[in-house]
Amino acid sequence: MHVLVFLLFGLVVGALARFIVPGREPGGWVVSMLLGVGGAVLGGYFGRLLGFYREGQPAGFFLALVGAVALVAVYHLAIVRRGRLT
Repeated sequence: MHVLVFLLFGLVVGALARFIVPGREPGGWVVSMLLGVGGAVLGGYFGRLLGFYREGQPAGFFLALVGAVALVAVYHLAIVRRGRLT
């Protein structure tokens, strides 16, 4: 059950991150979910590095969103660059 909640959390965070980052990215809700989950992992990692979270504590919504926005921006740059080369 925790995995389903985490995936739903990733979907919400990924959708919000895609809404915040300007531009159009290909991919549907699965890509949004994966970017959100990756953002939560990235946000949790940096949150532990900065001392916001203890080991084993999940990332909060804000840092998960910040991590997802960073991943969406990188994803957007990679897709735009790949489209320009082909």
